[in-house]
Amino acid sequence: MPSSQWHVFLDTNVIISGLASRKGASAAILDLGEAEEIRIVISKHVLIEADRVFLAKFPHLIDKFRVFVKNLAPLLLEDPKPQAVRDANKVIEIGDAPILAAVKSQKVDYLVTLNTRHFHTSQVCRYISTPIVTPGEFLKAFQKYWEQAE
Repeated sequence: MPSSQWHVFLDTNVIISGLASRKGASAAILDLGEAEEIRIVISKHVLIEADRVFLAKFPHLIDKFRVFVKNLAPLLLEDPKPQAVRDANKVIEIGDAPILAAVKSQKVDYLVTLNTRHFHTSQVCRYISTPIVTPGEFLKAFQKYWEQAE
């Protein structure tokens, strides 16, 4: 792997998808993080939201999630200030504003989400310069980067 490790912010839905099914692009991204090929970045908001979803919808996976987070030790960002969330809410719905604000406040190489309906708008793309991609799109970009670095 090239010396500059990508910092990849994962939306809650990517973490849930990757742990609920060990097949697919979301799971492959989690594997890249575990292998330290990329640096997974999340905010406290994502951590808490994922924990709540696992408890409510996938209680049989809660221990797997918590072990995963402990073993992975993602770069954990502080939640953005309330004003930053309000600013982000001007371009995206309130449920996604904390994620958008966290990405804007930090230097990350990608935001990976399954929520393309809310994040793939012209307003959001003007708000942050970070590429917003699906797990599959991220894997294609990572593979291309890897091949060019060899």
